[in-house]
Amino acid sequence: MEIADRFFFERYGLTSADLERLLAAALSEGGDYADLYFEHTTTSSILVDESLVKSATEGVAAGCGVRVIAGEQTGYAYSEDLAPDRILQVAKIAARIASGPARVSTVGLRAASADHNLYPVVHAPTDHELGEKLELVARADRAARAYDPRIGQVRVTYADQVRHVLVAGSDGRIVTDRQPLVRLSVFAIARQNGQSQSGSSGAGGRVDLDFFQGDHSPEHVAQEAARQAIVQLGAREAPAGEMEVVLAPGWPGILLHEAVGHGLEADFNRKGVSAFSGRIGQRVASQLCTVVDDGTLPGRRGSLNVDDEGEPTRNTVLIERGILRGYLEDKLSADLTRATRTGNGRRESYQHIPMPRMTNTYMLAGQDDPEEIIRSVRHGLYAVYFGGGQVDITSGKFVFSASEAYLIEDGKVTAPVRGATLIGDGPTVLRRVTAVGHDLRLDPGIGTCGKEGQSVPVGVGIPTIKVSRLTVGGTAPRAVTSFL
Repeated sequence: MEIADRFFFERYGLTSADLERLLAAALSEGGDYADLYFEHTTTSSILVDESLVKSATEGVAAGCGVRVIAGEQTGYAYSEDLAPDRILQVAKIAARIASGPARVSTVGLRAASADHNLYPVVHAPTDHELGEKLELVARADRAARAYDPRIGQVRVTYADQVRHVLVAGSDGRIVTDRQPLVRLSVFAIARQNGQSQSGSSGAGGRVDLDFFQGDHSPEHVAQEAARQAIVQLGAREAPAGEMEVVLAPGWPGILLHEAVGHGLEADFNRKGVSAFSGRIGQRVASQLCTVVDDGTLPGRRGSLNVDDEGEPTRNTVLIERGILRGYLEDKLSADLTRATRTGNGRRESYQHIPMPRMTNTYMLAGQDDPEEIIRSVRHGLYAVYFGGGQVDITSGKFVFSASEAYLIEDGKVTAPVRGATLIGDGPTVLRRVTAVGHDLRLDPGIGTCGKEGQSVPVGVGIPTIKVSRLTVGGTAPRAVTSFL
């Protein structure tokens, strides 16, 4: 048995000859292309609430999805059973869904390797003993409670996984990858005089447990969640009206991800339903704005050696100095529009069809001093951390809640406010960016993106940026300043 065959057999009980037979079956009723997506995932998770271990789980999941593409038609079926005969049935189902003029194709497979290794983890998170993970969670719980006596409730969650994938396509390529992922999250509630406020924090990535040291230690994560909760206890009601808004570096990039990034995914643009459809080469943002999606950042939560179609990830420039340069492409959209694939075909698991999705999406640093940006604002809002939000892809309109924000008064960050929401639309906000700081920061490794019922890990980031005017929803009305 050759080395490649030995790998397939040991992991999935299949040989390369089996894969060729399955692909031939997938194309037996027509189709331009077919692929097999095998996945074997080990997971563990821990939940501590009120200093008690409420749950600790470990699990293994495996399966195979078969996709057949015929023009714009896609057939997809999957199975938890990796027996060759069962996958053969699944392949025939997918073939019937995407049926076209019947033909039988013979596929000669060859192994292909990724262009890079972005997460060379020696010991994956799932290799560690449960006791090591429990100690991380316990340290976070103790640190959050010790931060301030007003912290009355703490919930800590830990989750990790290692996903082994194999993608075999009718173009003859076989690609494999081993994808570690880990995340530690802390949620804290502070209480004072009958008032309760919350804070949350987290850290993670495609890393080992050694990651949780220094700036990513359980204590640091826990203290950040507790700090947010305590800050909110003394917060004023947020002002309401149109005003200058400064976004802090890092996690506020979630606004860029939601209000702009989704609108740049190729399926929405191919169907003409995005605010950015048909606008490549046009100005869609301030010339200060350059936005990229980069799946090649080592160890980052949104990074991948290859996407879920076996394509190497890339650093894709989406907006360059305000000009729209391209979209995030998967195989289907790229083939239909004759675009170049960008390594953004992603799926939640073998049970889901791939679609264009973001990896790590962020705005490049500018040249402005962040302190000068603050000093340039007479009356405005400084948004540091965001909670939930809603976005309309067609119009780009969004509503986001700022879970940590402060007033800016006469060029100084002053009182914290609560209940602030930011209301606007992505294209307009980008055009109103008047300053971009030199302090680009990425999020700490906590992002998960949802689209059409699928969730995938992602990264976000921005430097400090100033938006000349943006509608802020709040409960404390203020006079609206006129802007030229």
